[in-house]
Amino acid sequence: MLQVTSNIACAHFGSTNLNVRNVEDGNKSQYADRTNCGRLRSRSLYSFEEIKHSTGETDKNRSHIRPRSRSFYVCDTDDVGTGHFSRCNSMRPRARSLHNEDGKKNTAGTSITAKPPIKRPKGNSSKRASKELTGNKGSLKGVPMMTISELDKWEISSSSRMKYGQYVDWEKIDPEAAIRYRKILSSDHYELKAMGRTGFWSMPHTLRAKAYQHIIQSIESTSTTADVDIYHGLAGKLFGEFQISTHPFPNFMEDGEIPRYCLNKTGLNSVKKILICINHHFPDVSYCPILSALVSLLLHFSEDEAQCFHSICSLVSYTDPKKRYIDQTFLTSRSSCMTFGDLANKYCRGIRKLIASSHQNLFEFYSDWIMWIFADLPFTYAIRVLDVYLMEGYKVLYRVALALLSLYKVSVSSRVAHVDDFRHDMKNFVQNVGRHTTIDALLQRAFSIQLPTRKELTYLFNANKDALIHKDIHNKSSYQAMDFRAFSSSVVTETEMRVVWAWIPERFALFSPVQLFSTNVDGRSLSSFYSKVEGHDPTVLLLKTADEEICGAFLSSDWAQKNCDEKGFKFFGTGECFVFTLRPGMERYQRTVLQISGMSGKCDSSHQKESLSIDSLISTDMDRTTGGSPLCTVSTFKFMAGDDETLFIGGDGGHALHLQADLTAGCSERCDTFESPTLCRGCFKIQSLEVWGIQHSLSVPPLLSQ
Repeated sequence: MLQVTSNIACAHFGSTNLNVRNVEDGNKSQYADRTNCGRLRSRSLYSFEEIKHSTGETDKNRSHIRPRSRSFYVCDTDDVGTGHFSRCNSMRPRARSLHNEDGKKNTAGTSITAKPPIKRPKGNSSKRASKELTGNKGSLKGVPMMTISELDKWEISSSSRMKYGQYVDWEKIDPEAAIRYRKILSSDHYELKAMGRTGFWSMPHTLRAKAYQHIIQSIESTSTTADVDIYHGLAGKLFGEFQISTHPFPNFMEDGEIPRYCLNKTGLNSVKKILICINHHFPDVSYCPILSALVSLLLHFSEDEAQCFHSICSLVSYTDPKKRYIDQTFLTSRSSCMTFGDLANKYCRGIRKLIASSHQNLFEFYSDWIMWIFADLPFTYAIRVLDVYLMEGYKVLYRVALALLSLYKVSVSSRVAHVDDFRHDMKNFVQNVGRHTTIDALLQRAFSIQLPTRKELTYLFNANKDALIHKDIHNKSSYQAMDFRAFSSSVVTETEMRVVWAWIPERFALFSPVQLFSTNVDGRSLSSFYSKVEGHDPTVLLLKTADEEICGAFLSSDWAQKNCDEKGFKFFGTGECFVFTLRPGMERYQRTVLQISGMSGKCDSSHQKESLSIDSLISTDMDRTTGGSPLCTVSTFKFMAGDDETLFIGGDGGHALHLQADLTAGCSERCDTFESPTLCRGCFKIQSLEVWGIQHSLSVPPLLSQ
């Protein structure tokens, strides 16, 4: 349960009569908080006339004694004389300035008020107090006094809630920031994008706050300035005035944890209030683990809670078809996680093999990917990521997470034998990423990754979402990790199959493998091979040689598309095809391109045309703007081909695998299609060969409109 207070601490001080008792009595004032209240103004508790009346001494032989400045760190003395620290003094209280002559504390009262008459305790001050107040040598030193009479009053508005620095014209103090802000206002989207990547508005704090508000206002969304009034209405209804209320965690929060990011108690309380209001304002948002982190970060740069609420509303209700900001359900969040897993398979080769071979859960490891950024990264790193995230959307998160994963791979490779929990180890690595790289170097690494375009990523995201829907996975409890304990094969072990399944695209890895063909069962002929595997895509080919070498291939397309004409073999397939070795060493070979194959249970003559070729579209922003190398097309690469007499996997510069019609022998060559070396010794004898399919009947996701 979340426990929140309805207002910012110290917004209300009770009576307008200036009375220090209200601050000192921690049991009666819930708004006195060292982290939120300002220090009480220093003042003398004894006027010259009071001193003269009490002791008969004049200023000739006595100084205007001013006790140590009283703050709200006070010590209330209970009946037995033990110092009791109220809730407002989280730090050690200052020592009392006045003592009786015999060294005992003045127990005339436990609180001091500003109302006269106030009698001075009898007797002289202790030697220690005299030394502190009158100087090291005990000389008389005049101390300026400010006397507050009984008629003096403060009018304190409990609703003003002005933030620090709002009374200051910061542009005059820091002209450079004013110049930068004017440049921000006059820049277009691409210029702002470059500014965000280089930290143009990172300092000072007020410049970043203004930049954020300018950027958020430009986000296409259904959110309006009416969000401010909506927030005040919700807050008044849910929290009331000056009271503590208890609320359950918002539906979209998994465990109720909120990244602090240096926020004090008041800030944390405000984050809870905003999250609860978002939960009521957006009831359809059922799963969004990063919302609490975004609220915590944006609150740093918001004028008040209402403005932070409006900023979050803009991100939740975005309408820009070219960008994506926040996943709002488990289905979309998991689809993004699977998309990241596919990208990690391409750009961070090896990490999946480490995790899968240790029998740890890949789903749990990748499920934290977005929390690496908006929970585990230190504040100074997370805020720089937020700079570019507000400008560029979700794609930036893929980049940064891939950069973190590539750094982690380097770190963990030398100590993998000592890692019992990769998920926890990755969390610790990100929390201490400052030991490995700076934020500038991390962002430079992130933006050097040549990701597919947003259109292609959206297509992959939709394909993964369709697979989850087909698998009927709509929440975390409905997901079940793949169980390989019942797996049986004459070619590979359970552990080796786990590694292969970790290599294949995420949407296919959701489903269990099913054996389609085995030379031990179905005989040794290509005709039998084709009769068993046609109509299935994708498939995994596993091959063991007479020398106990094991290699294979993931083939994304249906073998029913094989064809041969007078010009020779017709190659087909997509960029998701890859080849691999399992013995003597485990390695996967695949070009770093992303072409998504369709998931069709039946052969379709238009299948190849309907499959969105990301190979033909992929390029970086630099390629588009500077006229880089020519783009790849699907016809550039030769992935798979065959007829009744022979079978080819790879055809550029050589064949990764070439099998004969009787499936008794074959050969392997260096192949440019997959950038692979020979998978096993040149020509080899086949001991056993198997083909595994995937139990699914998914249709090709609809193509995005151009």
